[in-house]
Amino acid sequence: MIHSRPKPSTFIALGLIVLVQIFGLVYILNHFATKRSFGLPIYLSGTAILTLVIVLLLVKMMAAYKFIAIGKDQIITRLPLRGKTTTYSLSEVMVWEEENVITNKREFKQLTIVFEDKSSFSISNHEHLNYEEFVKSLNKKLPKKKITAGKKS
Repeated sequence: MIHSRPKPSTFIALGLIVLVQIFGLVYILNHFATKRSFGLPIYLSGTAILTLVIVLLLVKMMAAYKFIAIGKDQIITRLPLRGKTTTYSLSEVMVWEEENVITNKREFKQLTIVFEDKSSFSISNHEHLNYEEFVKSLNKKLPKKKITAGKKS
């Protein structure tokens, strides 16, 4: 069975960015409470922007925390934050597509699988482990359900 899970390095990098922004937010709030050397609009806009970015990054991290496995004629998807695990047989896969995007001389790949119950599951080569093995397995087991997409740049 081939398992694809989020790369720890992705979560560590995003976590560090969130921590730096939280420290920045605490600094701004502390500066407002103690010194107030800037105008109120500066504090309000800085606090609002930092809070919004922190929330968006946390939502991105939670949405990316998902697992998928393929083996023995079935695909198992797991979304731990929702407490949801679903098992699909390979015959329940309607289509799957691998999209390639070239940006700044780097190639990003994203795999999307659509199931008969109209749910879909996406993973990317930069955020998930065992991406290439997963695509090879799909090419081997479900070649007729692949949608071919061109390269974008």
